Amino acid sequence: MQQILVVDDEIGIRELLSEILGDEGYQVRLAENASAARAYRSQTRPDLVLLDIWMPDTDGITLLREWASAGLLTMPVVMMSGHGTIDTAVEATRIGAYDFLEKPIALQKLLATVGRALKHGVEQAQPALSLASLGRAPLVAELKQRLERIASLRTPLLLAGEPGCGVEIAARFLHPRNAPWVAPDNHGALAEAPLELLDQARDGTLFLHEIADLSRVEQKGLLLASSKLERYNVRLICGASRDLAELVAHGVFDNRLYAALAATAVRVPSLREHREDVPDLANLMLTRMMEAKETPPRQFTTAALNALRNYEWPGNLTQLESVVRTLAQTAPSEQISLDEVGRALPRPAPALPAAHDLPFDLPLRDARDAFERVYFEYHLAREGGNISRVAESVGLERTHLYRKLKQLGIRLARKNGNGE
Repeated sequence: MQQILVVDDEIGIRELLSEILGDEGYQVRLAENASAARAYRSQTRPDLVLLDIWMPDTDGITLLREWASAGLLTMPVVMMSGHGTIDTAVEATRIGAYDFLEKPIALQKLLATVGRALKHGVEQAQPALSLASLGRAPLVAELKQRLERIASLRTPLLLAGEPGCGVEIAARFLHPRNAPWVAPDNHGALAEAPLELLDQARDGTLFLHEIADLSRVEQKGLLLASSKLERYNVRLICGASRDLAELVAHGVFDNRLYAALAATAVRVPSLREHREDVPDLANLMLTRMMEAKETPPRQFTTAALNALRNYEWPGNLTQLESVVRTLAQTAPSEQISLDEVGRALPRPAPALPAAHDLPFDLPLRDARDAFERVYFEYHLAREGGNISRVAESVGLERTHLYRKLKQLGIRLARKNGNGE
């Protein structure tokens, strides 16, 4: 049974909506103000929220913005008001509201809107992170301000950032609601039919990830498409994790295309640059996985969150989400501990010796032994002393590996009595 949360400070409105929606077969929950709604949402995710705008403690727009900022706007919300304005409705929609109803609400319009909103909620994939939920660090706030300043432009936009840092999140922030969003998985269509992509994205957004990998033919197609954007009323947003100017200098990226795309460019910061947001992001990712029934109930300990915050995250948000999913699915208890995080995070590879540190002055046999000693110590450190993984990495049988380590005088730490 689908669950609807009605948030309104007028008891008469709450009771009327509860009766109407209950008769239609919905499970209705009531909240008399924003505080009650906030507490309810922290415990569970309703399928739909009917949210009054004018309430005495906190107005509905502010509550909607809170949910969006905390990453909790994962269900459709329909705003209600007895004296709403077009500006208010537009603001609510911009934040993420699905629709707007004026009081007194006609029965048929109420039921039709509720039906559409619930269908939209079911069809909508589990939402990815939004810019509002990306964090509260100054760098993220600055990114949002930069994007807001160019939101009304229709010129091409280049978003530069490391892989997994949230380039698509930034692109979606600029995408108008209920407009076409076209983001092809591969760029072959740019070579074959670039104008078909524009037609699909007409009056909306064409997002191309990692254009640094485009072939020459695909670059030519994109250059053609970039010259026809106005005709199709399409906003072109491109992502790049490598320096396009450097690729132009090396002759592998078209300088005309670079000039067309780089006129408006914004850099998306890496996760390690706003690592203070990692604990909130990890908790948000975990909450969404639990709400989607992808993982059992889990909770991070404070020490575990601190360890996540202090990690470098070379894979950025993509890596963080993968680690959170692994921890949620494999942790032996509801509490995800510091030890579990330590096991899930990749070990940094030990530094290799500099070339001038290698034993060139020794006889060949002694030099070979010295090199092999460093080589196997490197792999043992990288694999945490796990002989099975070392044997697989270096391509030796375990018995041969044991013999080689003994010959080189490399002592193994003994664990569980078996050296593993």
